[in-house]
Amino acid sequence: MKAVQIKQHGSFDVLKYVDIDEISCPPDKIKVKIKFSSINHLDLWIRKGVPGLHIDLPRILGSDGSGVVVDIGPDTGGFKIGDDVVIQPGVYDPNCEISKLGNEHLSPSYGILGETHDGVQSEFVYLDPIHLVPMPQSLTHKEASSMGLTFMTAYEMLIKRSKIKENDVILIYGGTSGVGSAAIQIAKDVGCRVISTCGSKEKVKHVEAMGADHVILHDLNLYSNLKHYLGNDRVNVVFEHIGAKTWNTSMRVLSKGGRIVTCGATTGADVNINLSHLFFKNLSILGSTMGSVDTFNRVIEKMSSGRYKPIIDKVFDASDVVSAHKYIEERNNIGKVLLKF
Repeated sequence: MKAVQIKQHGSFDVLKYVDIDEISCPPDKIKVKIKFSSINHLDLWIRKGVPGLHIDLPRILGSDGSGVVVDIGPDTGGFKIGDDVVIQPGVYDPNCEISKLGNEHLSPSYGILGETHDGVQSEFVYLDPIHLVPMPQSLTHKEASSMGLTFMTAYEMLIKRSKIKENDVILIYGGTSGVGSAAIQIAKDVGCRVISTCGSKEKVKHVEAMGADHVILHDLNLYSNLKHYLGNDRVNVVFEHIGAKTWNTSMRVLSKGGRIVTCGATTGADVNINLSHLFFKNLSILGSTMGSVDTFNRVIEKMSSGRYKPIIDKVFDASDVVSAHKYIEERNNIGKVLLKF
């Protein structure tokens, strides 16, 4: 069977479309024929190597996917051959006490498919039942493969960590990114006023189409443009995943009692914090990574009802994975990029 694999970290040339031995389904696993797998920025980071993070190699990439059950180990249950399924990307020990409390993503056992464990960018995968969720009939395999990690992350950040509420003013950076477009939909579903940013004038209409109330170009005038638009208003929650280049702006535009929630630092992780500014304004800084299984299931429910919609930009054949990574790194995509198996 074919799979997207890296044997070392580096540039695009380390991406290999390789033959992997196909095995009999283990008794405790379910075999899934993958139809589509979306590429996340996590795949790019794993390919390049993350400073301070050891990743066992070789590694099959991919956290998100959808497919069809083709074989079932005798020690599993709940699914039958022919079922359409969505992949839940979190790896955890269900017997861990923290996992039992519904905080699987906080468990010491927690990992991610495609990072700590082989991922789903493969013709066939053999997974524990905890990774499989019935695919809603209202979704296609393309749609189902494009929403897991990004919507899971954004939901955890906004709903569970920041506890956003109706009429909150939310600043969401990078409205055309996977996590940014998910955040816009989640915030609008709650009834928030959403300000978002994008990197070019050509992308403004796409961010507006996702539901943002106002879109600001992400350039050197970001703070002054935000200040001009807000007037005497301030932002209740900043949805951060940019890092060093936006941190000071994020802190300055927050209202008293405001929250900044961050899941990433694409422009650098080292930032300065003025403690007097922090405590005088009663600000909260919240970190967030991935989400619980409950979060994943709630996202699936919202998708099934049509409240959240995956934004798909382009589909590449899995054999053309190098072009797919280049397409994303050159910032050409507006929405998710998928691999077809």
